[in-house]
Amino acid sequence: MSLTTIAVEHLSKTFGHSPVLQDVGFEIRAGERVALVGPSGSGKSTLLRHLVGLTKANRHSDSRVTVMDRCIQRRGRLARGSRAQRCRTGYIFQQFNLVGRLSVMTNVLIGRLGCMPRWRALIGRFTPEEHEMALRSLKRVGLEELAHQRANTLSGGQMQRVAIARVLMQDADIILADEPIASLDPRSAREVMDTLQRINEEDGRTIVVSLHQVDYARDYCQRAIALKHGQVYFDGPIDQLTDIRLAYLYANAELDKPHESRFPASAPTALRVAG
Repeated sequence: MSLTTIAVEHLSKTFGHSPVLQDVGFEIRAGERVALVGPSGSGKSTLLRHLVGLTKANRHSDSRVTVMDRCIQRRGRLARGSRAQRCRTGYIFQQFNLVGRLSVMTNVLIGRLGCMPRWRALIGRFTPEEHEMALRSLKRVGLEELAHQRANTLSGGQMQRVAIARVLMQDADIILADEPIASLDPRSAREVMDTLQRINEEDGRTIVVSLHQVDYARDYCQRAIALKHGQVYFDGPIDQLTDIRLAYLYANAELDKPHESRFPASAPTALRVAG
């Protein structure tokens, strides 16, 4: 049995007086490819940001987020960790977050900064081995021939694949992707999802990707976690995310049980969310 690589317990987050996440809990095993789906405003992006400590949970909640056996935050307080530990999780943003005036190669090399000695990171000095690693990363996403081109000359799909190559430079065990294909045309979206799937299958890296497009989730992911009104509405194999369940997920109507599961409601959260 594969090991748990992400564990979320009793996670709640409120912005102002509006609850965004409400007692969210689940586990993700190493090597899984998981789609995070749900209507706009259901808390998908906020949840992903909690997994890397970009957002803190409510202080009064009994929350805990653990990634790769390291506590990221507990009860709304971030845990202290080493730079090397933080590099184990890569984050891909919807808007790419590339430096447009820099070359593709330099943007990929930037992914190595958190894993380098501080003095080299401050002056941006990369070794020949790191340059070779960047080229290999670009080759894996099919863009090695654009290594010396300015990033702002690329298409949206190419930019997102550069962002994936940058994560590969971290040698991250976990890749979190927040709506990585939301602004892309269908062909570019397929190229990005093909790339993420290939990395998962070849390297065994855990992939968690938030998606609005359910068809892509069904085509590329093994499991879905669906959020509605900040709560876990569904957690299970992707083929069990049926059209009927999707109709309720994206409609105002509610199912009798917001979180359908084969476990009884009285079962401990850690068991019920394991899927």
